[in-house]
Amino acid sequence: MVNTHSGPGEQVADDPIRLLAIRDTPLSVDEVFRAVGDDAAGGTALFVGTVRDHDGGAGVDSLGYSSHPSAEAELRRVAEKVAAGFPVRAMAAVHRVGDLEVGDLAVVVAVSCPHRAEAFEACRQLIDDLKSQVPIWKHQKFSDGTEEWVGA
Repeated sequence: MVNTHSGPGEQVADDPIRLLAIRDTPLSVDEVFRAVGDDAAGGTALFVGTVRDHDGGAGVDSLGYSSHPSAEAELRRVAEKVAAGFPVRAMAAVHRVGDLEVGDLAVVVAVSCPHRAEAFEACRQLIDDLKSQVPIWKHQKFSDGTEEWVGA
């Protein structure tokens, strides 16, 4: 399937990318799951990343995510690459920025494909590429009062 795009956030009729966003508001698993609904898909894989209470053996109290202005365009580039490499019927990815507490949703991605194995593989590729290639940085605040930037 050939995808044509007018710009970040815009979708065309044959575009399997249904929802891409970087937001400073709470994320919804239901919204992302609904976005990838497709009658031709036999498998849908969903990944939810949450703020955990530890990292590297140290307690985490909270964290903040920041993004570069190009982050949404980079997210689209990553999504297009994944869509080109798998038989994706529908795809969505939303990442939160701002201050988050332990238990908050930080990222939600989902992919629907004709079969489950492809959906799992494409979803994993999407989250892995998002984490490694989209300019989003994490500022962790630890229980002992120290702080750390991750990915900056």
